Amino acid sequence: MDAVSPARTNPVVRSTRPLRLLLMVVAGVLTLLCLGGVGVGINLYDEATAIDRENPDVAVSNYLRAYLVDRDDEKAALFTCAADQGLEPMRAFRQDIEMRERSFDITIAVVWGPMTINEVGSGREVSTEVTRSIAGAERSVQTWKFTLVDENGGWRVCGAQRVS
Repeated sequence: MDAVSPARTNPVVRSTRPLRLLLMVVAGVLTLLCLGGVGVGINLYDEATAIDRENPDVAVSNYLRAYLVDRDDEKAALFTCAADQGLEPMRAFRQDIEMRERSFDITIAVVWGPMTINEVGSGREVSTEVTRSIAGAERSVQTWKFTLVDENGGWRVCGAQRVS
């Protein structure tokens, strides 16, 4: 008499193997897709939050936004060079804005216009008009010149000077 294999006598054992295999393959593919999605997400986040110091005008704009609009010294420091003593005029400008806001209980908005870049040796000079204004009232436009150096893989603001 022939021995009967258990698979032939029990149809349930035979039908669960392909189902298990299919579930394992689907789970593996889903795991790979999720891991790939996490990698893409991390890359997109890194690009979106990267500090842009690739161009001198962008570095100045980011510095002005951080220093005069957001008034975030830590963020502004990301756009300044190690020897930033030349930024004293810009510090005085912000102090004047803050003093006026406190004294008159107002808010002063600061915006700037198009920037002009000039090559000066290995550094750059960026000029722009900075406008400070009170809604519906006083408005002041000043031309500023910023000196920049390429330091640690990006342009950094080292000096600011009011031209007019």
